[in-house]
Amino acid sequence: MDALTTDTFFNGRIQVRQPSAGYRFSIDAVLIAGCAKPRSQDTVLDLGTGCGIIPMILAYRYAGIRVYGIEVQPQLAELAALNIEENSLKNRVKVLCMDMKMLQSAALSGPVDLVVSNPPFRKAESGRINPNRQRAIARHEIMATLVDVVETACRMLRASGRFVSVYPAQRLTDMLIQMRSVGIEPKFVRTIHSGKHTEAKLILVEGSKGARPGIKIGPPLIIYNQDGSYTEEVEQMFLP
Repeated sequence: MDALTTDTFFNGRIQVRQPSAGYRFSIDAVLIAGCAKPRSQDTVLDLGTGCGIIPMILAYRYAGIRVYGIEVQPQLAELAALNIEENSLKNRVKVLCMDMKMLQSAALSGPVDLVVSNPPFRKAESGRINPNRQRAIARHEIMATLVDVVETACRMLRASGRFVSVYPAQRLTDMLIQMRSVGIEPKFVRTIHSGKHTEAKLILVEGSKGARPGIKIGPPLIIYNQDGSYTEEVEQMFLP
């Protein structure tokens, strides 16, 4: 395994090992975990779990849930499993190293209640591909496309189960069309802004499998205050 760094979360209550040079989680993962809000006893699936940060945050915050993380890259899947064990969460969080396109509900003991994902943002042929393969796979649709993520989510969800994701604002139409096309009806959208007066670079999207049409647009989610500190809403996502 490559050289690792150790970062802390929730005032040191969770320790996260990450590759020093490979893929490292971003605030997108924190936003998804902060907005997903699983119900008690839910089974949650994280598609493309990376180092396991979203399952760890959710399992720490919601004592009654079980979480599965799917990761196609063996080194990251091994790291996620290590993080989960070191944070004493292995009884409630399980990491599977596999291609999500091959995933069937039998591997998770049945359909799940909530699917979360921070999918690759960029199409494979667009922009510069990062020379670090971990980062390239995380950012570009090399191993999994938006279609793969949304189709897998729908296949794994029970009826009325929820899908939550953060995605680039410029690809909002792609996300909404793809969700509806597989049977996940978009129900809620929030724009995400770096500052109060900046345009949205990201969007938070939530959908429900088999739901009726009808979408709500939430208030903007602002990440930073003018002085560069996190806004109160985002700050709460970093607190235990």
